[in-house]
Amino acid sequence: MTDETATLSTFTQPDGVALCSDDVLFHIQANGDWLYLDSPLPAKFAALFSSILHCIDNEYLLITPVEKVKVTVEAYPLLLVDYHQAASTEAQSNDLQLIFSSSIGTQLPAINIADIIVTDDGIYAPLIRGLVGQLNRACYYRYINEYLYFD
Repeated sequence: MTDETATLSTFTQPDGVALCSDDVLFHIQANGDWLYLDSPLPAKFAALFSSILHCIDNEYLLITPVEKVKVTVEAYPLLLVDYHQAASTEAQSNDLQLIFSSSIGTQLPAINIADIIVTDDGIYAPLIRGLVGQLNRACYYRYINEYLYFD
């Protein structure tokens, strides 16, 4: 059984699958729209592909158990358009968690508010599989009003 598990893991680990092509087939625009071979990809397909999107060594890849496909990204792979507080957290708690929604209709796992990065250029949330999402303008201002305090 151990040999079977080791063999199976070579197909499911990011380093264990072959690159399908050196050509870039997918592109994610700064506004969060996905393109396939320079044609718009419907949001339902973008949402599906986002579930297998990885960032490894600053390179974006769609990884399945049998192949990898290169993806280019203009700014950030996911544009975050809304959020709500995770049900199990309280506003006064240090471990407050937020659940973000993306521009392609995906809901992401809860993120600890302490892990969210606030800079002069924007607000960013570290996501799963090495990805980082950027808050869109409306979400950015809402986050500032709710969670950042200035004297």
